[in-house]
Amino acid sequence: ATYWDPELKADDPAKKGICSNFLCDTEPGAEVQMTGPAGKVMLLPEEDPNTDYIMVATGTGIAPYRGFVRRLFTENTPAANAYKGQAWLFLGVANSDALLYDDEWQEVKANYPDNFRLDYALSREQENKKGGKMYIQDKVEEYADEIFNKLDGGAHIYFCGLKGMMPGIQEMLGSVCKDKGINYDEWLKGLKKNKQWHVEVY
Repeated sequence: ATYWDPELKADDPAKKGICSNFLCDTEPGAEVQMTGPAGKVMLLPEEDPNTDYIMVATGTGIAPYRGFVRRLFTENTPAANAYKGQAWLFLGVANSDALLYDDEWQEVKANYPDNFRLDYALSREQENKKGGKMYIQDKVEEYADEIFNKLDGGAHIYFCGLKGMMPGIQEMLGSVCKDKGINYDEWLKGLKKNKQWHVEVY
């Protein structure tokens, strides 16, 4: 990874990427010490192959879900062979040209139409029900009843991406809870207690 300096009209070697350049410059066969993954937030519980997974991402927060979807649908693994639930991916980006791995998602959707769902929130191309920009919380809210039913049935919900998405998500979920006569704090506490709520934001 390099940084193009518009004033110098050249790559600025002082601003090289750390990890990418280290890996690119490493000779084949060299020993590399690695660590991770850290924490257990973004893991798939595989005890019950009927578990539904709701995955909510903004931008590069899509990365762990790419691994989830590959494990569940494209790799020849015991988890993939046993999986009977539904994995539902929500991705929020600004424009359709910023959709990451769309070809992969479309292939999985075509091959597993009953087990994989896909919804995009394109903030500069779509409008929410109030006529404003379509952000990730707006797209999730469109399916609030179905999502709440899935969570009541033991589904796991994951959030990954910029931490700025979480206030909007939590405000939306709080509003839905209020409309349903549910105490939001108690509802969220229950999801966390049952290990159904997973957040990895940065």
